[in-house]
Amino acid sequence: MSLLSSYLFLVLAVLLGVTSNSFAKSAEGFTLFFPSIITGITIVMCMYALSMVMKNIPMGITYASFAGLTIIATVIVGVFRFNQIPNLYSLIGLALIIAGVLMVNLLGDN
Repeated sequence: MSLLSSYLFLVLAVLLGVTSNSFAKSAEGFTLFFPSIITGITIVMCMYALSMVMKNIPMGITYASFAGLTIIATVIVGVFRFNQIPNLYSLIGLALIIAGVLMVNLLGDN
């Protein structure tokens, strides 16, 4: 598998992770059947995609990138879907997460 394929799987993992997080919120503590099923399916698919990424990208880099990007994307979904507006300190923290993901991927030892 090429490095490009690995990054495409990383993007897929992030999308699946965000989907899982969003449906977990909608599942209301796993009391609603459909959102609960979607949450379970997407988290399993997400872990599969991450395992594919780790074939070419070190585990620490993979997970740091996945976690950071998933956090940012989940916040964006929260703003638009659940009207959850982050405060100033949250925005500063999110900016630091973005800086960290960029540092790990662009300046770190891959």
